[in-house]
Amino acid sequence: MPMSDPLSHPVIAVLLSRRSLGVRHLVEPGPDEAELTAMAAVALRAPDHAELVPFRFRVVRGAARERLAALFERAGRDAGKDEAVARVDGDRARRAPVTVAVVARIDLGHPLVPAHEQWIALGAALAHFLDAAHALGYAGKMLSGAKVRHPALQAAFCGPGETLVGWVALGSADAAHKSAAAAGARRAKAQPADILLPWP
Repeated sequence: MPMSDPLSHPVIAVLLSRRSLGVRHLVEPGPDEAELTAMAAVALRAPDHAELVPFRFRVVRGAARERLAALFERAGRDAGKDEAVARVDGDRARRAPVTVAVVARIDLGHPLVPAHEQWIALGAALAHFLDAAHALGYAGKMLSGAKVRHPALQAAFCGPGETLVGWVALGSADAAHKSAAAAGARRAKAQPADILLPWP
């Protein structure tokens, strides 16, 4: 039966309250193994033509954060940044309680599913992953930038035929931003009427 106010549905309300939160506002704890597994299970419910699963999530936490930080700093130096600025890049890996590398596995020669549909499946899975993190009480943000193309980072995260898309930084919102989230997410740049259009 249709609801008189679908926006009041508890699941919809949770989804509408999600927003991205930068690394500098993330604190411990991050999601544990069971929670990450639940988030991955939700990601796998995303639309995926022919069930190719053209994505992988590689989890960085604990001591591995320092190794990722070193790779971020190397990429920064190779891009011409000085040591201080490269260190800031590294701190993004150190600060996030959990970082998840998002890797694409696109089969360019698939006879049924073109590449653009596989990329859509990856994007949908990423959105599901972030929504599940939010539903579990965590905050985070998708990060990318030029360093995804750095050979050392590609070699660290990708196997043959894989592409590094970026990283999801995950953790708990700090006190200031936790209260802001409780008050409600920022207004979206677009509104439903801007994207939900009649045809013809």
